[in-house]
Amino acid sequence: MSITLRNAGIALSLTMLIGNTAAIAQTPGNAKQGTTPPAGATQGTKTVRAPGPAIVGSWSGQLTQINSQTPIKLELAISPKGAETKYPDIDCAGKLIRTESSKSYVFFIEVITKGRVDKGGRCPDGTITVARQGDNLAVGWFGNIKNSLVVAYGTLSNK
Repeated sequence: MSITLRNAGIALSLTMLIGNTAAIAQTPGNAKQGTTPPAGATQGTKTVRAPGPAIVGSWSGQLTQINSQTPIKLELAISPKGAETKYPDIDCAGKLIRTESSKSYVFFIEVITKGRVDKGGRCPDGTITVARQGDNLAVGWFGNIKNSLVVAYGTLSNK
């Protein structure tokens, strides 16, 4: 894989991280007077949350891991109450915790429930960012295995 493609993937992941961090860092105290607080900001005892794109459904496709020639199949099930991942090719599964959303993106933390790398499996916990593209979902994933950053990306179709 070319260094340019690897760097583009890392840049995409970092952009997603920075965007998520910036959204979380904004608080009502930082907002200009007379404006609506940003999504996720606490307003009194209520949290204002951006709805994000319509992503509920069963999705499947492949992720391309940077510096790897073998694509990894991903099945993603998203309901209004939660989300789960399955990686059938490498016998892993996980639960997603939705942390934030914007008009275009939804951000998740992935906690591996089957096939954890720290228990002899092949999958680390990570983060997932999804964006709706018509009938598809663009997916960016990254995590850390033994102090090595792993980045993957792909497009999923509705099952």
